[in-house]
Amino acid sequence: MAQTSQREGPTWGKLEPGTLDRIVVVSPHFDDAALGAAHLLLTYPGSTVITVLGGWPPAFPEEPTAWDAAGGFKAGDDVVALRRQEDVAAMEVLGATPVWLSFPDHQYLTRAQRPRPEDVAPDLEAAIMEAQPTAVFLPMGIANPDHVLTHDAGCQVREHHRQMAWFAYEDHGYKHLPGLLAWRVARLFRSGLWPTPAIVPIEVDADRKRKAIWCYASQIPPLEQEHALTARLDANVPEQYWRLAPPPHGWERLMENV
Repeated sequence: MAQTSQREGPTWGKLEPGTLDRIVVVSPHFDDAALGAAHLLLTYPGSTVITVLGGWPPAFPEEPTAWDAAGGFKAGDDVVALRRQEDVAAMEVLGATPVWLSFPDHQYLTRAQRPRPEDVAPDLEAAIMEAQPTAVFLPMGIANPDHVLTHDAGCQVREHHRQMAWFAYEDHGYKHLPGLLAWRVARLFRSGLWPTPAIVPIEVDADRKRKAIWCYASQIPPLEQEHALTARLDANVPEQYWRLAPPPHGWERLMENV
């Protein structure tokens, strides 16, 4: 197998100087960046968080969805307005700037109404470029259709801006579902975009991370119910960031064995 050199880029997980000067974290929903990348945001204040599914649906259902009902919402409540307020409070704790795209959460839409990656990518690209980042962190994109949508749209944007450093952070609520994280890694590997754990220097502050997450008060009950939120936080499940880049020169032959 061919040897690699430092001139070929950040191999073995180490990042080049300046990579993390200006960070954008792309979040499917209002709480996902805090759940999966809070330590990153706390370490690099002034970062931008773009929430893709941050818009209002054509109409809220007559009765709240099961997720919204678990969070205490009742018929007629403006769920998005409250969750935007929660997001502002959480971003203040994390020292980040929130940006909201106008796409609605999938729970309010029929399958035919849901946006596709190619629908989302132009707006996401504009928001990313407005922030002028040196590095972009996408969700791995597993289990939840909004997470998959956000990941796929982000990968489309990456095709136009390969000069920036691209990463994926693990979806906090879903990465323990059997096989799903491996599924995403395998799909990326076969696409020629190899996900590799990166050495991203962070300062772990569990208390401030928890404070930021608890700003999403309407999300806490369903997160406890569906995703064992407190158990995960008490176990100090680590945040993991994967570099999204082609293989080092000469390593393409590994593809012959899959």
